[in-house]
Amino acid sequence: MDPGPATAASGVRLISHDVIDSTNADALSRARAGERGPLWITARQQSHGRGRRGRRWVSEPGNLYASLLLADPSPVEQAAELSFVAALALHDAIIDAAAMLGPRLKLKWPNDVLCDGAKVAGILVEGESAPGTPLAVVIGIGVNCANHPPATAYPATDLKAAGAMVAPEVLFGLLSCTVAQRLIEWGRGNGFDTIRTAWLARAAGLGDTIRVTSAEGEREGRFETLDPVGRLLLRLPDGTLEPVTAGEMSTSLAAHI
Repeated sequence: MDPGPATAASGVRLISHDVIDSTNADALSRARAGERGPLWITARQQSHGRGRRGRRWVSEPGNLYASLLLADPSPVEQAAELSFVAALALHDAIIDAAAMLGPRLKLKWPNDVLCDGAKVAGILVEGESAPGTPLAVVIGIGVNCANHPPATAYPATDLKAAGAMVAPEVLFGLLSCTVAQRLIEWGRGNGFDTIRTAWLARAAGLGDTIRVTSAEGEREGRFETLDPVGRLLLRLPDGTLEPVTAGEMSTSLAAHI
């Protein structure tokens, strides 16, 4: 893996593994030991990759598994915005690698990338803080480059199946640059309105009737927009506009969860 000359020149470091349990877990462990980053950790394969809500992320060779450790990237209350920053950067990188996929890519709230309505990449943002130490945030990114798991709750695909032969090493080099660019644009949260506008321009299901599944149950309504802090605004059948902080969204593009 190579972070690219511009990224390396900015002081961002890289540790690459052949096999690791989880790039996110490794990054968090290093943060607890005093590592402040910025540091990318990549792996060719993960034995215990994980996604949101404790789900297993199948991590076979041929795909991209990468995590970026940042220390004090923003005030704590704005750190969750990094999922939108990372999604935009990943969208940018995939298009840089395979421009013909551009019209087929969408961003699914809060942090998946879809190709033709099927999941091609996922993002997991985790953070930890302790008294006297800066907030540590890890942005974990998994991209199905050459293979994907069988469809379960949500359909999946990979770049190869979509017609784009993209090596994970090539994609990572592009991603390390686009993440750096989008982080500058975000400006520790000061530029989130710009990020929000760009994300909405690529959003799956915007303006459509969707279903959101969360700990509170399932709700259906029209995906109106994102509010200024990134919550999904759902127009319920009775006309109420409800902000949704967390959950799984399904759209007309894919099977309901």
